Amino acid sequence: MSLNRSDLVTEVADKSGANKTVVNDVLDALFATFAEQVAQGEKVSIPGWLAVERTDRAARTGRNPQTGETIQIPAGHSVKLSAGSKLKAAATGK
Repeated sequence: MSLNRSDLVTEVADKSGANKTVVNDVLDALFATFAEQVAQGEKVSIPGWLAVERTDRAARTGRNPQTGETIQIPAGHSVKLSAGSKLKAAATGK
């Protein structure tokens, strides 16, 4: 079973007593802030829960699987998510 966004909004609204529209707006603002900060190269950390940061990926040589031709893959960026201690404890049932 997975929890999609509308289910998450419903759960948070029920637990907080807030309106679903308000919860949805808060999630939009939270994700927009994450995106802005990560795009600037900043790490976003919620101690005990999670950390989100941009990582650099070096340029490398690859191979086209259809032709076998060697290609150059340019340097780029990726995103790293790290679970905090509270989230890890919840996953293990402690």
